[in-house]
Amino acid sequence: MSASEQDMKMKILLAARRLFARQGFDGTSVRQICEEAGANVALVSYHFGGKDNMFGAMFKMFFPGNRLETYEPFLRDPVIGIKKLVEEVTRFRLNDPELVIIIQQEIFKQSPRVATIQENIFPVWLKMRELLEQGRQSGVFHFRSLDNTMFFIMGALLFHKNTDYFLPILSDGVPTFDNMYRDAAVFILRGLGVPGKAEDYI
Repeated sequence: MSASEQDMKMKILLAARRLFARQGFDGTSVRQICEEAGANVALVSYHFGGKDNMFGAMFKMFFPGNRLETYEPFLRDPVIGIKKLVEEVTRFRLNDPELVIIIQQEIFKQSPRVATIQENIFPVWLKMRELLEQGRQSGVFHFRSLDNTMFFIMGALLFHKNTDYFLPILSDGVPTFDNMYRDAAVFILRGLGVPGKAEDYI
């Protein structure tokens, strides 16, 4: 594929991400995506084979969890690994609000595309689960239920996604990445019973 073809493919995916987040997958046509990208409609079939395949390609291109192997050096130790996953989930949520919105929309609707989302996202949570079990077996983490602990961590990382909605009751304003990551890491590791001072966690 030439550089110009690769560039156009990226423009189509970026346009799809913008429009899916704004209008929903079902409310967005291939023609609208191509108009947004400045592309010929035929290119969607050429590059992706249709809108459904474009949805999967969008996750493969933009979802950072598909590059878990690059974080492998951090994931050998349960404490360091949990911190790294907390950091990267927080970074993704703040850096790619469009993809986050798309994920939320599709899960809420229980659309057929949930399977594609699970295929891309579940490896991250399975790695989190593996690190939690590893930490419990080594005596670093202390908790009763692995399932409930997973839910608590996911809740801490994913709940405050609509920061603007809560601004009227916040005192610190819009949270920065550094503050959100540091506070989440300390909160989670303390909850897991990791010994030491808070500043040792990050």
